[in-house]
Amino acid sequence: MLCVRAGRAFMVLFDRCIIQVFHAAALFALIHSCRGQSEVIGPLQPVVALIGDDIILPCNLDPVMDAFGLAVEWARPDLDPRFVLLSRHGVDLESKKHPSYTSRTSLFTDELKNGNISLKISKVKLSDEGTYRCFVPELDRYTTVQLVVGAASSSAAWINSTISSSRVVLQCESAGWYPEPELLWLDGEGNLLSAGPTETLRGPDDLYTVSSRVTVEKRHSNNITCRVQQRNTNQSRETHIHVPDDFFIVISPPSNQTNDPNIIAVVIGALVVLILILAVSFVVWKKRRAKCNSMCPFLLSKVNIYHCIVSV
Repeated sequence: MLCVRAGRAFMVLFDRCIIQVFHAAALFALIHSCRGQSEVIGPLQPVVALIGDDIILPCNLDPVMDAFGLAVEWARPDLDPRFVLLSRHGVDLESKKHPSYTSRTSLFTDELKNGNISLKISKVKLSDEGTYRCFVPELDRYTTVQLVVGAASSSAAWINSTISSSRVVLQCESAGWYPEPELLWLDGEGNLLSAGPTETLRGPDDLYTVSSRVTVEKRHSNNITCRVQQRNTNQSRETHIHVPDDFFIVISPPSNQTNDPNIIAVVIGALVVLILILAVSFVVWKKRRAKCNSMCPFLLSKVNIYHCIVSV
């Protein structure tokens, strides 16, 4: 009888253990099943930032799950070390980062529970441009985000010169651009003006300077626009310049064309002849004075010497 009761108690305990193991296994399977269904989602288009901006590279878990207990890795394959940010249980492992990102990258810790594992980069540099990898090792899922970094600056335009009664040369220049921009000239109605080739210089900081000149005709509207734009970063700067009617002045040609080669030759020849006459006259005068001194030593006054030279 005692053996039967002991057997029954053992069976009850065994059943309870089986149920607990089953529940634990089911819960474990459910958790891993949910994790397996979550995807790491990033933006479809590149993210554009200007130098000095704070920028966010989006990355989220879909469907939403708590990412606080997960490892999150942001990396750039072209760097060594490649990690831009490495997080464990919401803690940023600063020592694992590439030195150029020290104290400049972070996660939104309060948003991890909502599956938001986006990366914030502070004070963007030109060297930050590249492809970033958002990876969650426990899910074995990742996505990539392309960051395009640009720079834009204001432009300046001015009247360079007046070349005729109805034409004026304008010049425009703008520095501090990346990537290389294009420079356009527009008239008062927004029509594109035909201009000379754009001059482009790239400085040691990898930023571009562009400049261009355009010749404009006298029009009813003398409002001209210089536009510098960069399509990849969707940046544009404009400078408007008004050409007063006073600048369209009449330039009359001089009455004597001193730039005529024949006239110049005649002038030079006349100067040479004059110099020769003066030289000969001086030599003759010197000889007569010397002769006068030898012939008339008794004549000491300047007047007498003058009369002596003349009479010789």
